[in-house]
Amino acid sequence: MADDSPTTASPPPEMASEQPILSHPPPSPPPPGSVTEKETPFSPPSTTTIGQVIEQPEKSISNQPTKTPEPMPSFKEESNQIKDLSAPEKKSLDDFKHILQEAITKKEFTFLNKPEEPISEITSPPKEISIWGIPLLKDERTDVILLKFLRARDFKVKDSFTMLKDTLQWRQTFNIDSLLDENLGDDLEKVVFMHGFDKEGHPVCYNVYGEFQNKELYRKTFSDGETRLKFLRWRIQFLERSIRKLDFTPGGVNTIFQINDLKNSPGPAKTELRLATTQALHLLQDNYPEFVAKQVFINAPWWYLAFYTMISPFMTQRTKSKFVFASSAKTPETLFKYVTPEHVPIQYGGLSLDYCDCNPEFTIDDPASVVTVKPATKQTVEIIVNEKCVFVWELRVVGWEVSYGAEFVPNNEDLYTIIIQKAKKMTQSDEPVISHSFKISEIGRILLTIDNSTSKKKTLLYRFKVTPFSE
Repeated sequence: MADDSPTTASPPPEMASEQPILSHPPPSPPPPGSVTEKETPFSPPSTTTIGQVIEQPEKSISNQPTKTPEPMPSFKEESNQIKDLSAPEKKSLDDFKHILQEAITKKEFTFLNKPEEPISEITSPPKEISIWGIPLLKDERTDVILLKFLRARDFKVKDSFTMLKDTLQWRQTFNIDSLLDENLGDDLEKVVFMHGFDKEGHPVCYNVYGEFQNKELYRKTFSDGETRLKFLRWRIQFLERSIRKLDFTPGGVNTIFQINDLKNSPGPAKTELRLATTQALHLLQDNYPEFVAKQVFINAPWWYLAFYTMISPFMTQRTKSKFVFASSAKTPETLFKYVTPEHVPIQYGGLSLDYCDCNPEFTIDDPASVVTVKPATKQTVEIIVNEKCVFVWELRVVGWEVSYGAEFVPNNEDLYTIIIQKAKKMTQSDEPVISHSFKISEIGRILLTIDNSTSKKKTLLYRFKVTPFSE
């Protein structure tokens, strides 16, 4: 498994999908500046084969352990800049380009000509050979594309060329160009969607397999060969459209960060889903090499963890180093290691609204701070305000079950402290994110206080902005 391929629906870990990237990275969060945070103490390997596991997962995993896999040393993406390649890698790339140019000269790509064009009239290869909207051998973006195929085949030039040629032929047969403009509906827009960027600028793709608990959606998607083919075409269309937004220049971001939400995911006994997954897996592995930056699996059920334990011995260390597993309780904490809260949707513990713009005061570009509130402690965030302004803030404690209060303390000792929000116990039934605004006419301090009397640590998220005014 040298190559990493894009995902589909409810696949086992090595089937993980690769989604494209948006065109620009998020801005770097500014330093906290005048914000201070105060903490006050309160008083055995299996002999089963990979084939057996995939064909009969419900039998293969029944006696497997379900412990969450320990994270491996994090995978570091290889550079696509020529200066960073080793001498053997540079030679392989040069040889690949030479073989490609020679194949074009010898007219080995005539299968890319229009089908209706008589063979007798084909006197030259296509004027331009392109993939993912990028013409090959025209500029430095070619190097980035060819390096993907080389890395998928361990820099074996002939194998890489065969993979590229087969991919180009498959794209012609599958009619990718017309698929891009095909209307396949929007039934699956909540199953797979792009949202935000990770800390390194990779676009983030969410795969929400629990959506298939909807029996009608499951039937419309997987009930027979025709519906499964439509799903496959939708999935590839989504991937193709997204890939067109990648930056294929050397040094650009051309992989994605993938989050797989397995909550309520259909189990291994769902034969129709397994058939669709297997079919898509083969196509994606063969034709979309090296598009995954990281794979994070959240809300993983016992059978999924057991399945991973079964297939892990068949995977390379490089592939496994891209995987991270998180329980439901650890999901926000794990995601925040890689994605800042303002880029994480509300349903996963963050501050970003997914399908609407309910709070226009803040957007995905407004950075948030993350504070850990230890058990049985009171945490106070102090924000210095040095001008007359309208002060707006947004705050969330993941899971709540804490008390929250806010007040303004003027620097002028002759003035009284103003209670903005009386300390109130917030529960999980309250709104996940709360916002306030306060008009400040004297310089002073905003104090946000979280009283965590529970035995568990809590994660506090907050961000703010000021709008100056004059009386």
